[in-house]
Amino acid sequence: MRDNEKDNFKASDLSDVKKLIGDTDKSILSIDDILAEYSGRATKKTSSPSSGQQEGEKATVVAFPGVAVADREEEEEEGFPEEQEESLEQEEGSQEEEEQEEEATEELEHEPEQELDTQSQADSDTIVSFPEEESVLSAFLKDLTRKADAYADQMYEQSEQMDSEEIERLERWIPGTDEEEEENIPAKPLFRWGRRQEELPPDLSPQELSRQYGKGLGGLRVRNLFLFFLSVLSIAQLIIPKLGYVWMEPLNQYQVQIWIAIGFLSVATLLSVDLLWEGLQRTIHGRFGMDTLALCAILCTLADSISLAFTLDREGGLPCCAVVVVALFFLSRGRYQKRSALRLNCRTAASAAEPYLVTLDEGLWNGRPAYCKHSGIPNGFGSQIQMDDGAQRIYRRVCPVLFLACILFSILASYGMERGDRLLWSLSTTFTAATAFGGTLIFGRPLFKMTKRLSPNGVSLGGWTGVAQSKHGEKVLLCDGDLFPPGYVELNGIKVFGDYSVERVIGYTATLIRDSGSGLTKLFHDLLRAQGGLFRHAEDIAFHEGGGISASIRGDDVLVGSAAFMNLMDVPLPQGLNVKNAVFCAIDGELVGIFALNYRLPDGVFPSVEGFFKEKIGIVLATRDFNLIPAMLQQRFKLATNKMDFPPIERRRELSDPDQVHNPILTGLLCREGLLPFAELVIGVKRLRWATRFGAVLSCIGSLLGILLSYYLTSVDAYGSLSTLNLMVYMLSWFAPVWFLTSWVPRY
Repeated sequence: MRDNEKDNFKASDLSDVKKLIGDTDKSILSIDDILAEYSGRATKKTSSPSSGQQEGEKATVVAFPGVAVADREEEEEEGFPEEQEESLEQEEGSQEEEEQEEEATEELEHEPEQELDTQSQADSDTIVSFPEEESVLSAFLKDLTRKADAYADQMYEQSEQMDSEEIERLERWIPGTDEEEEENIPAKPLFRWGRRQEELPPDLSPQELSRQYGKGLGGLRVRNLFLFFLSVLSIAQLIIPKLGYVWMEPLNQYQVQIWIAIGFLSVATLLSVDLLWEGLQRTIHGRFGMDTLALCAILCTLADSISLAFTLDREGGLPCCAVVVVALFFLSRGRYQKRSALRLNCRTAASAAEPYLVTLDEGLWNGRPAYCKHSGIPNGFGSQIQMDDGAQRIYRRVCPVLFLACILFSILASYGMERGDRLLWSLSTTFTAATAFGGTLIFGRPLFKMTKRLSPNGVSLGGWTGVAQSKHGEKVLLCDGDLFPPGYVELNGIKVFGDYSVERVIGYTATLIRDSGSGLTKLFHDLLRAQGGLFRHAEDIAFHEGGGISASIRGDDVLVGSAAFMNLMDVPLPQGLNVKNAVFCAIDGELVGIFALNYRLPDGVFPSVEGFFKEKIGIVLATRDFNLIPAMLQQRFKLATNKMDFPPIERRRELSDPDQVHNPILTGLLCREGLLPFAELVIGVKRLRWATRFGAVLSCIGSLLGILLSYYLTSVDAYGSLSTLNLMVYMLSWFAPVWFLTSWVPRY
């Protein structure tokens, strides 16, 4: 019973479908097509288009859901040639159509299972296989490509939307800026030896330090003169016999010559007692230096000389007294020059109540440190001045090694070869060879010459602590006052337009100039006071890249900037306007005032810029004056601005912010305006650091080689090769490059 009902239900459904098809246009679909689509079988079409369809017109097939696309394509490909044949036999096709409909009805009534199997097979053909799992790299590349394509499409859309004339206009009036590059900061090592924090000396004022360094400076200079004469006499004692001259009786006796050498060394020791006492104190506190080795050389040489005066067993050779006397003279001379330089340095720092501070601030540009000049209180200046210099810091690590080497090699050359009588001679020669002539001159002499050059320009060095940082100083920030100090920008004239009063125009302009922090603040402040005007309160201040400022003052929309900025803001300018450098003021989109300016570049700017480039120090223009752009500096003053960095306006304001945090270590103090003192300080500390480090290392190498050479010659009893004159020549040979190096520092 149920089967009969089911068959009747399917037959009724089929008749409904036929009725629906009959109501529609027969040229569109046939019952054969519908059955083929519904069952998923790719049967050949034998139906022909109806009489209403024109010849050559193709039938439209509507696909049912769940039918594969490939099946539809095959049906269309097979149906096209058959439809062309059916168009020629319309009458026969109609009869065949009726027969196929009856056959289809019988199939639906008698073969339901075969239809289900066929439908399941069609469904299996429509199943899409699951894609294989992609690798991480492939997925990342596809995602990156997709984002790049999306960004490119967006960029092209934006470029197409922007008008080409507008782009040319912006490129013409907005100055180009430089973006910071991201530096790859190297990873910190997992383990690093920590440096012992030194105890800082008391932070005394520059005036008090100047008085302290001035005490006893005159007596030290006189003692240096006596040491110089003693050195000349000691060298003459060695040279005269080599020239073929003979001393008079009883000076020609060997023992008398030894006692004369002992006398010269004793007097030189008394004249250098303050130097030796300072070296002894440093040694007690664990800070060895060349003065420590000099003290050991004096003691060992005096003991060896007295022993030689009684034994007379050195084949007529004199002790090393003359070399030690010359070493004491150079050490005392370096100490005198260092104290004189520090005294002059402190006097310069005390000459200004509020000097400019120069610091090397971290991460200012491109993630690298840069020198910055700013106002403030010189806290810590007194402590930095009193700390050890770069040569002393190297000696503190090397001199203990040299001290132990002298003792060890002397023992090996004497008792190691069962010659205990050679111990005093070995100790005397090794300690004398280890005492470099340039021990204190390496820093004292270039500091003295550098201070004599910098002090007239109002520059004061901040001690070795500030000099040592110059290793990382690759950039310098230049602000408005560095290029054009007060007095180098003058007002040529004022032009006021419209019904606005002069005081109102000047007040509006001076207010925005003051709020911008520009170098023109003092000029417009003096102009405002001369006119009897007052500053206004500005709101909604905005700084534009085009070279101007916008704000709201008492309900008025005020624009202050350059001519280029006015063109960008569509403010009409007078016809035939020929003003190269000026400040324009507009209120509510109308030009109300022009302030013509005259910029004069100081003479010291050109050598300063050349000095920066020569020392490979980059310049970053952190200007706030909207007229000071690279194009103006290059066209009018011929400055090489293509080698300078010009950040965007917001970044320039950050770099020149007076309230930013600075490095507590001072590179130096500036007591005068302008770029020349700034450049003199930055370039000077860079050269001073390099010369001091290189000279100290060179002296240590010479001392070490002298110890090894002395050990070898004493071990083979080479009295003639290790004579006092030969040792003097060796020491002077290593001192000559140090002398020329210290003379090179202030020559820039």
